[in-house]
Amino acid sequence: MTVQFFVERWAAWAPGLCDQAAWRAWLRQPHTILFQDEPALLEMPAMIRRRVERLGRVALQATYWGQGEAHPCPIVFASRRGDISRSLQLLHQLAIGEPLSPAAFSMSVHNAIGALYSIATAHTGPYTAVAAGEETIEAAFVEAIGQLVDGESEVLLVYYDEPMPAPYDVFQDRPEFARAMAYRIRLVESGGCSLQAGPTVDRLGDRDEPTALPSDLAALKFLVSDGDSQYVHAVGARRWVWSRHA
Repeated sequence: MTVQFFVERWAAWAPGLCDQAAWRAWLRQPHTILFQDEPALLEMPAMIRRRVERLGRVALQATYWGQGEAHPCPIVFASRRGDISRSLQLLHQLAIGEPLSPAAFSMSVHNAIGALYSIATAHTGPYTAVAAGEETIEAAFVEAIGQLVDGESEVLLVYYDEPMPAPYDVFQDRPEFARAMAYRIRLVESGGCSLQAGPTVDRLGDRDEPTALPSDLAALKFLVSDGDSQYVHAVGARRWVWSRHA
């Protein structure tokens, strides 16, 4: 059985890319982003905002924009690495024997950004934090779609990531930049998109090229454009197929 979903609303933030028109232009002709600015995040109360560092601001800005004025719904937060810069700082403090800050530790866990959003907005609905390596964007959509199938009318999915800090940057497989995207999705009986997983088939079209966009950006390009009818993301023995339905 194929479950089809529709992106009711989407928003994304990256340095220099603050609206849908800018994102669509960049996705047509991706180029290196060198800016280091961060969103103002004026929607969040200042007393809470002061606890949020760069990656959190990026993720929360997309969350506020993706939520807009719509009624609250369950939220799935997803990130391949989370706030790895903060985690690295904590590891460094451990290595040199310094005491760890409880506040810094509490903000390093994968569900911290969702918790801050819940406090700031008094949103008491379900929250989920997802991390699944190279398949994080697919795992997040599987989680969101599962909640829809289970009876939720809409789910807000927020994906965020940033470049790997030194010395972990040697493991980064392609150029990256701080970014976040939010999708408000619902199920549809016809049209929309679907996501399915299966074994990898040894065909050229099923392989990621070394210069390809990160999977979250490739998924964004597929979901917000009217171009390709299918996007394939092969990871190890698994093959994720994103399809667009007429």
